[in-house]
Amino acid sequence: MAEPEAEGEEAPKKKSKLPLIIGLVLMLLLGGGAFYALYSGMILAPPPAEGADAHEEVLEPDPLPEIAFIPLDPMVISLPEGQAKHLRFTAQLEVPLVYQQEVELVKPRVLDVLNGFLRAVSVKDLENPAAMMRLRAQMLRRVQVVVGQNKVNDLLVIEFVMN
Repeated sequence: MAEPEAEGEEAPKKKSKLPLIIGLVLMLLLGGGAFYALYSGMILAPPPAEGADAHEEVLEPDPLPEIAFIPLDPMVISLPEGQAKHLRFTAQLEVPLVYQQEVELVKPRVLDVLNGFLRAVSVKDLENPAAMMRLRAQMLRRVQVVVGQNKVNDLLVIEFVMN
């Protein structure tokens, strides 16, 4: 058996966890304060602009580009097969303002190209909603070939109804 400890020796004291807790709380407070100071711009922020209008920065919207929209005549195309009998198609061309009159002069040619393309597309492709972006891109490319490369920015499909 082990002998009882002598009276002069005491058991070792447990170390206090209070300094560790205080250190942790101070670390969190100082870290949060530093984050706030950096985030709000109190420190390490660029110097303010000089002049009376320094505090009143008004962001003006960019001016709209000079464009025109040319409406195309509505087209009704008879479909050869499927449940739908007709396709009603209406579109507008987005053109730079300087080319508006040139594009309007060849509008009958544009309608002819679009009419021929839409008649050649299969009904299955027309009925697929996911194919609309591809059809629009193909029509825009054909219009750009007829009109000129940089004279038409976009083809906006206004109406595309099959009944």
